[in-house]
Amino acid sequence: MKKYYFIALLFCSALLYSQDRYFINSDTRLYTSADTSSEFLGYFKYSAQVRLLSDNQNGWYKVQADNFNEGYVRGEFISKSLNARDVKTLDNENPIIYGGDHYHGSNHLFVLAAGLKARALPDKNSKIREVLFTGDAVTIGYLPKNEDEWVNISGSINEEYATFTLRKFVGKRPDLNVLIKNFEKLDFNNITERKTVSERIVELAWNSDYSKLPPAYEKYYEVVKQLNDPKLLTDTELNIALAKGLAKHKSPEQIIAFSKKAEFVLKGTMTKALYLSQKTLVSTFGKPIKKTTISDDCGIYLSDLFYYYPDLEVSVDEKNNKAEIVKVFINENNKLIISPNHILDRSISEKTFIEKYGTYIDASIKSPHHYSIITEYSQFGIEFRDGKLFAIEIFFYC
Repeated sequence: MKKYYFIALLFCSALLYSQDRYFINSDTRLYTSADTSSEFLGYFKYSAQVRLLSDNQNGWYKVQADNFNEGYVRGEFISKSLNARDVKTLDNENPIIYGGDHYHGSNHLFVLAAGLKARALPDKNSKIREVLFTGDAVTIGYLPKNEDEWVNISGSINEEYATFTLRKFVGKRPDLNVLIKNFEKLDFNNITERKTVSERIVELAWNSDYSKLPPAYEKYYEVVKQLNDPKLLTDTELNIALAKGLAKHKSPEQIIAFSKKAEFVLKGTMTKALYLSQKTLVSTFGKPIKKTTISDDCGIYLSDLFYYYPDLEVSVDEKNNKAEIVKVFINENNKLIISPNHILDRSISEKTFIEKYGTYIDASIKSPHHYSIITEYSQFGIEFRDGKLFAIEIFFYC
């Protein structure tokens, strides 16, 4: 009985260690054995998270890194918590970049591949958590030395948030000019490689500033014309128009002045900015199909009570007879009037919208067909579907 009790105690002890999260309090490495002269598996940066797999053994712990690599770390570099008094030893060979630069607040590297699929587990068949783009900064606390191993790019050991890609797809931030020079050196008939590099150029341009977009899309368009795919040609021509508008982006002050007097027309009823009375709302649209109370921690909405209609979402204060527009689905009855000469309704195509308002909008490669126009206290989120204006949502600043 005592023997079984002892085995069970060891199992529980090991389980306890494996479940506890500890921190690396300095640059160090993950060694294959409890000896700094042994081979090492990867690099830790300050604040990296590990699980303990053993007690302190002659000044060393066996640990599991956030990508499931197991090895040894000296005990002095393991902490239950971090604090401002930690003295960090710098490992000059550690490739991970300290946080707080122009691109990212945490320790990080950058994505090197176009349209990189980040997965929930270190397995090519596991669930795709997100798609990353060339130049995206990713949080990294532990970097395996072997480029064919997986790296956790979430900064968290928690399996709910952990995200993985292969080590070979992250590194120092790519140089846009170098990518362009490499593209120009490629054989014109090597379409596959030209497409790969031109996609990276476009993505990195989006991760730079708007002025980089037109020349980046020029390179990509060369390849698209070679491929002669009608849909890809149409999409790229739309993006070229967008790039030209964004490159001449107006100042925030100019955009706010432009959007300041915007108001909706809903079934012939003109709102006052984003507001109308609750009684007018009900008389125009009838009783809502649904009422919901939401949790509004920021206090950004008029009220926690929401009315939902087939083509409208509204925050409503019934007691004070007030209603605030939150989302409008654009149809023959609903439109946004920015000014008498600038009306967004169902007749406006996405191409026309971009050509006319490209200098006023913001956009992202990660959210195609979605655009925004800032206002003084919020922004209009503008969504197109099948080339037509679909919905306008108001995002209030917290």
